[in-house]
Amino acid sequence: MRNFFFLIAFIFICSCKNSKLSETKTPDVDSETNEASSDLSAISTKDFREFKVLDSKNLTKAEIWEAINPQLADFTEADYSRLKPFVLEQDITTLQNNRRGSKFTYVELTKFYLYRIRKFDRENELSLNSVIAINPNVIEQAKIKDRDFINKKWKHPIFGMPILLKDNVNALDMATTAGAVALKDNFTEDAFIVDKLKSNGALILGKANLSEWAYFFCGDCPSGYSAIGGQTLNPYGRRIIDTGGSSSGSGVSVAANFCVAAIGSETAGSILSPASQNSTVGLKPTIGLVSRSGIVPISSTLDTAGPITKTVTDNAILLDAIYGYDKSDSKSMTIENSETYYGMSSTNALAGKRFGAPKRLLTDTLYSNALKVLKEQGAEIVEIDEEQVGLPNFLRLLNLDMKKDLPTYIEGYANKNIDLRTVSDVMDFNLKDSLKTMPYGQSLFKGIANDRGDARYLERIKDTLSTNGKQYFDNPMKTHNLDGFLSINNYHAAFAAVAEYPALTVPMGYAGNGAPKGLTFIAKPLQEKQLLEWAYVYEQASKMRIAPKNYN
Repeated sequence: MRNFFFLIAFIFICSCKNSKLSETKTPDVDSETNEASSDLSAISTKDFREFKVLDSKNLTKAEIWEAINPQLADFTEADYSRLKPFVLEQDITTLQNNRRGSKFTYVELTKFYLYRIRKFDRENELSLNSVIAINPNVIEQAKIKDRDFINKKWKHPIFGMPILLKDNVNALDMATTAGAVALKDNFTEDAFIVDKLKSNGALILGKANLSEWAYFFCGDCPSGYSAIGGQTLNPYGRRIIDTGGSSSGSGVSVAANFCVAAIGSETAGSILSPASQNSTVGLKPTIGLVSRSGIVPISSTLDTAGPITKTVTDNAILLDAIYGYDKSDSKSMTIENSETYYGMSSTNALAGKRFGAPKRLLTDTLYSNALKVLKEQGAEIVEIDEEQVGLPNFLRLLNLDMKKDLPTYIEGYANKNIDLRTVSDVMDFNLKDSLKTMPYGQSLFKGIANDRGDARYLERIKDTLSTNGKQYFDNPMKTHNLDGFLSINNYHAAFAAVAEYPALTVPMGYAGNGAPKGLTFIAKPLQEKQLLEWAYVYEQASKMRIAPKNYN
């Protein structure tokens, strides 16, 4: 949820047409209930340059690699250098072509990423702290993929591709911690989407670091920090450029070529933010398209998992591998797709499409340049004034959902030896060794514990937020006959969240300080195919992604 509170600021000042986004202040949250008041500075997005913690005090590099190191003993620097031109910055289609061309095996591909993570990610001058765990069985599983490949048993493009999971997604053989010491022994079964990935042939490489408890825990802390994983850093500017979050490790690991692709999760910006901040492609799907079962929650109302990748086509492939109906998820949908999400080849998907561009964003040079590219591809850009609606009690929604949803996860999906049940239980656990468990405090958890709203009040909040979110997009879409809405990074993620609309961000360039930015497309529910097609045409016309220096 990194930059989530920036979104709250945006919500409150969206009617002030002359305000600059970079100067936005976020209102304060009451320490008892997290209710928005007039000044949210205590938990606003901050420009962190000095961190209380960089390397984890609860996990060492040696511990991460203890089980897998013996299996990597035969993979040398020479092997790594030989494979680099066939793997680094390559998309899934190219990787599969290289596998068919015997440039490498799936075992070698897996070892390449493992070697690269070990080489760069922790306890060195280029460390990023983006990976929190390694699947100890992934090399053996890759051997099976190679045998299946020879026997022509692969059907999906994700087959044999090493994927990282955000560490709030349950997966066999690795603890699912949400970055918290309280869950360090939370060994579980696979989440529904992990079953989907495996059934389509993907390899689960390991777990990615995250903002602890999906950034709804500490408040006054940098994105990308967790007690288990330490401080995730941005490869485009270590300790200078924000990672975004809460899917920080997912965004960073994809940007740094530590995996083929990664799974993130979003409540309000947690995929869009790190994807855009790390020059990757991130999709927040329509809520219900992708299962949430077996994922540590914030909000059963707003949560969703989604793909983070280097390219739009890879994003479509990964989405295609994880979507599907899950009877145990109350919001899950049955989707009858006559075609796959991947396979974008049309260069005319933008022709005649009408997109709303908020006037306040036009001062951003990268955004304006992106609009020019869209126009060159046949799109019509309509400059719009934003609807003057707010999102009242947004934080109360998260408080009240997490208060009930966390115990539901622990009862149904956590390891049976986890004896903590509630947010209050976790807070008490953290107080036993606060320097190691909560160096930035746990102010948002306090707000959750102290929120006395009941189920009836929660339903009223949901109704209001859903109405306002849809009004924010639907009114200009109807007035101007728009096909979609264009934003920057996660600026409109909160509105898309409560409207339950999908959003996709794609690299659109770099600010003066080198910070990546993304052009974000937002559309009506279940229009993921259109989002992917629009983004693909823009991506191919602009070619804005550049790999981070020093990691090649």
